[in-house]
Amino acid sequence: MINKAIIVGNLGADPEIRYTQSGSQVATFNVATTERWKDKEGQQQESTEWHRIVAWQRLAEICGEYLHKGSRVYIEGKIQTRKWQDQNGNDRYTTEIIAREMKMLDRRESGSDSYGGGGSQQNYPEPSPGYGGVGEDVPF
Repeated sequence: MINKAIIVGNLGADPEIRYTQSGSQVATFNVATTERWKDKEGQQQESTEWHRIVAWQRLAEICGEYLHKGSRVYIEGKIQTRKWQDQNGNDRYTTEIIAREMKMLDRRESGSDSYGGGGSQQNYPEPSPGYGGVGEDVPF
């Protein structure tokens, strides 16, 4: 059986870096993918989907160091759904992509080996309110 997800999109915010009680580093961030098409009347349409990404260990460190809001990335990993309870004891579910591989797709700035990401002035849609954390509602 195969559980593999591949997405290419843009970060909605800088990665959030945390550490587990055992000291493992974990990075979480949301990536937007946008599909564009023309409808029957020839009007341009678009739909944006938000994906919650979780990276661990060295990959988390790299994501925290090099990725920023607006960065374009390739993410490869597996889809995982976690069950948790909110403050009222209601069961909630969060679906995430556990990253195994990340490639930065931003163009390198001329004359520099560092990746860009902060130089673009494009606007990206914000994630849905309340999306992205344990204890918060997740839109389905």
